[in-house]
Amino acid sequence: MNYQIIPLNELVEQFAKLPGIGRKTAQRLALYLLEQPPESAKRFADALLNAREKIHFCKVCQALTDQDICRICEDATRDRSVICVVEEPRDVLAIERTHEFHGLYHVLHGVISPLDGVGPDQLHVKELMERLSSGEVQELIMAMNPTVEGEATASYLSRLTKPMGIKVTRLAYGIPVGGELEYADDHTLVRALSGRNEI
Repeated sequence: MNYQIIPLNELVEQFAKLPGIGRKTAQRLALYLLEQPPESAKRFADALLNAREKIHFCKVCQALTDQDICRICEDATRDRSVICVVEEPRDVLAIERTHEFHGLYHVLHGVISPLDGVGPDQLHVKELMERLSSGEVQELIMAMNPTVEGEATASYLSRLTKPMGIKVTRLAYGIPVGGELEYADDHTLVRALSGRNEI
């Protein structure tokens, strides 16, 4: 006998579409929600619909916001001479968690990837160049992931912005805190050596 509950299967399928969620985890999440009081499930559904309806991209930096211009771009205490260029909105959240960066951001929404048909025109490069035309920005920090596509994107933006007299820097890469040298791959060790700092 094939025991199926169609609404449950549909809920599991939707959870399984989320990144990093396998079928078993999707089933656990679906069952957890079904075990909650109806009001909790409604609050969950309302929060999801509310977020989807109200959250969009900032007109300035392309990060996620519920306003026309995000709170970071509006914050007069942020250093407007430095822009950290990232691939995705989640990268802004990761850097903000450190409480160490006090400049502004620009989200590209991807990286240059010819194999996937993604070129500079599919990214928010034009908006970045418009921001740089004010002359206020003195440094661009390339905070792309250390992938071939991330490197190609950083290199492209560097070539594009260098003639403007803007300093272009890259996040340092190397041995993670708590890591051991013997387990690091050659590429990571080369990066760690070339990006070393004086102590």
